[in-house]
Amino acid sequence: MSDRVVDVDVFDPRTFGAGVPHEALRVLRDTAPVSWQPEPAVAVWPAGPGFWAITRYDDVRHVLRTPGDFSSSLGATQIRDPDPADLPFLRRMILNMDPPEQVRLRRIVTGTFTRRRLERFADVVRERAAGLLGAAVARGRCDLPREVTDDLPLQNLADLLGVPAGDRALLLEWTNRVIGYQDPEHAHVVTDAEGRPVNPRSPAQLADMFGYAEELAERKRVEPADDLMTALVQAEVDGQRLTDAELKMFFFLLVIAGNDTVRSALPGGVLALLENPEEHRRLRAEPSLLPSAIEELLRVHPPVLTFRRTAARDVVLRGQRIARGDKVVVYHVSANHDERRFPDPFRVDLAREPNDHVSFGQGPHLCLGAAFARLQMREFFTEFLRLPPPEQDGEPRRLVSNFINGITSLPLRW
Repeated sequence: MSDRVVDVDVFDPRTFGAGVPHEALRVLRDTAPVSWQPEPAVAVWPAGPGFWAITRYDDVRHVLRTPGDFSSSLGATQIRDPDPADLPFLRRMILNMDPPEQVRLRRIVTGTFTRRRLERFADVVRERAAGLLGAAVARGRCDLPREVTDDLPLQNLADLLGVPAGDRALLLEWTNRVIGYQDPEHAHVVTDAEGRPVNPRSPAQLADMFGYAEELAERKRVEPADDLMTALVQAEVDGQRLTDAELKMFFFLLVIAGNDTVRSALPGGVLALLENPEEHRRLRAEPSLLPSAIEELLRVHPPVLTFRRTAARDVVLRGQRIARGDKVVVYHVSANHDERRFPDPFRVDLAREPNDHVSFGQGPHLCLGAAFARLQMREFFTEFLRLPPPEQDGEPRRLVSNFINGITSLPLRW
């Protein structure tokens, strides 16, 4: 396999903790857009078999849009291989399904994400953003993630789901456990009887979350309300409803992905504005640019860095022979900066058109929560632009992860 290795590391999560390795990804796009990447051990996590890194925009779209060739179900969607005993459990989540099972489940849940249900939260989201940002300005400084953007999407998601106020801290605890397992700041490694680290997405490690989801669903059956969890409990298409297992897995997906996507996008967008002061001033002078600005901020700072597929059969991509069972990892962050698709991709242009980025995926797994994420970004930046512009008060700290493009610290001052 050595003849397929390209000596550019885009696997190590510590690399992404220091900043997206844009130059390495550019080298791969130009010289080896489908490259074999080794998967060495990192900290307590063992080595893996390696994977194909897909870095060009057209190829990322192709992989995401052809589930018959590149499966979400065979090996799930994280770079690290799950324990084979956990795979049947993981395959109950829509994210780790292929058509036709994925289509059936998506049809059931799509109707719960109505525009009316989402837009009725707009005023609450804006008021919450105004309160958090206003308090930060009054203090004169803040650490944006810790004091504003960690809390904002968490509270919004809890409202949407119908999670009682007293239980909301659990959502952050679960998110940090699952998303931050590679980061020393968040990691709490649990080992098995042989001393091997246990995947934080394993059934044993998520038992408390699923127990809570079961209790919440039962409460919504007895006391229905105008919230998403009630809608999911009641959702039915052609006589089909979510099974108890599917409902719990969907709760898991909403809590983790629904929270961390916006939690990453908000400080990432603020940082992009601060690093591009001319565009920041332009947006303040022309607030009508906000819809296109949100798309550009999502392009330059996609919340998700990578997603994994598994080759369902032998295929050839860009002249590389990919064997059935090989891991195939698409790099959203590279596709969004592909010079072949986006002219001058490292220039932030808040009026960029067209801007068909892949930050919310493509194909059958296009993000169900994208509309709610955009709504939260819209309301947050509407309030952010009304305040005096801040300055950076220190270097940002990034999440150590090759999956989530997180910012865990961004000191600001007014």
